[in-house]
Amino acid sequence: MFKKILFIALIFSFSLVKAQENYEIQVYGSGTMTKGRTMFELHSNYTFDGSKTIEDGVLPTNHVFHETIEITHGWTPWFETGFYIFNTLGNNGRSAYVGSHIRPRVAAPDAWNWPVGVSVSFEFGFQKAAYDANTTTLEIRPIVDKQFGNLYISLNPTLGKSFVGPQANQGFIFSPNVKLSYSVSKVVALGPEYYGSTGPFFHYYNSSDQQHQIYLATDLTFNPDWEFNAGYGWGLTNSTDKSVFKLILGRRF
Repeated sequence: MFKKILFIALIFSFSLVKAQENYEIQVYGSGTMTKGRTMFELHSNYTFDGSKTIEDGVLPTNHVFHETIEITHGWTPWFETGFYIFNTLGNNGRSAYVGSHIRPRVAAPDAWNWPVGVSVSFEFGFQKAAYDANTTTLEIRPIVDKQFGNLYISLNPTLGKSFVGPQANQGFIFSPNVKLSYSVSKVVALGPEYYGSTGPFFHYYNSSDQQHQIYLATDLTFNPDWEFNAGYGWGLTNSTDKSVFKLILGRRF
């Protein structure tokens, strides 16, 4: 029964599948948190060159810090739940608690011996209108990854759905995320990460209104209890923040 439920969820996600906002800039791997363990993560991002005017009531992102606390607990070998607390730090009234999301995720157990890692998460929550005009949203994120020797590949063909806000009547927004990394040593892996948003299926935005970002990122594996990811990103379209630095620091307990 569980296999059928996961299969249906994945098919639904791929058949439906605005770029990931600069609060939690991450391409996920397929593995879930170990049963009985909890991960605390801090996502820190700074926008060197972003939007500079208020648009649709949303405050500009230029020269602002985004600080997100993520807490993830593993309930079984194939099921976890994550909880997010979004915050922003900036001048001109841009320092505030922004919103919260909850994210259950299921994965294909290792016992199935699939040739690739597979999982899917469902993230639901709210954010204040001053920071995102779409205040109640759902994200469906299929995850497929594979390790080829020193090369790692992860695909996250993500769906975004607004229930309250200007995109509420647009259906699901396709936001593909891709990660490539190569282990140059036992500790250091380097590679690009891509984050995009092309608009609703069959009604895609004009190219200038789409969002596309490329990050050069590094992952450090110096201790199995710690997670470290950092990168610098470039926006490729006018509607994308042009210059962003991100840092993810996590600790498993």
